[in-house]
Amino acid sequence: MLAQFVLFDGFDPLDVIAPYEVLAAAGAVADGDLDVELVSAEGPRTVPSGLGLLTLQATARLDPQRADLIVVPGAAGQLPGDGEPADDSIPVILGRTLETGLPALLAQALDRDGVTVATVCGGSMILAMAGLLENRPATTHHLGMDLLGATGAVPVDARVVDDGDLVTAAGVTSGLDLGLYLLDREFGPETALTVERLFAHERRGTVWRRTIAKAAA
Repeated sequence: MLAQFVLFDGFDPLDVIAPYEVLAAAGAVADGDLDVELVSAEGPRTVPSGLGLLTLQATARLDPQRADLIVVPGAAGQLPGDGEPADDSIPVILGRTLETGLPALLAQALDRDGVTVATVCGGSMILAMAGLLENRPATTHHLGMDLLGATGAVPVDARVVDDGDLVTAAGVTSGLDLGLYLLDREFGPETALTVERLFAHERRGTVWRRTIAKAAA
């Protein structure tokens, strides 16, 4: 299994590092059947985060044909104010990703069978603003729920929302819960519990899952 973590200019480092470390740690307890890498839509490059001088190195290009799991973080910057958003505000940073090749690559991922796209915090807003979450349940940071709904997505007030090939997580620290939930879903509870003990973190909240009504007998 290959998990690719997307980097873009202004990303939130904790959105990336928390689930990255969870999945990377699982590689040691899942019979080596899990590889993780940092990627960007442009390919290998040094990617600046939204926290000043902190950067991460993308070692490959986001590739929906190779990846089994793609994780999209949110942005770090100023919270939106009452007036026009500043150039370094989170909505503006997220909006700039629409001018890159990222939305098209994420659309390819959602169209390909066997790929799961996961998001942390404002990462779901990137997909939503690109028109990829129409009528789909999703979550994001609580400050962005109204905007998420305005894009045509169906906002769900939960820490993790599982809609099959789309799994979204809420605020920044929910990246830990997202990573552990994905381990449980893909590799089973034993792997997830092993990593929980390693990180001394117990998952919080109930995962929202789409339910399908059973046909009447």
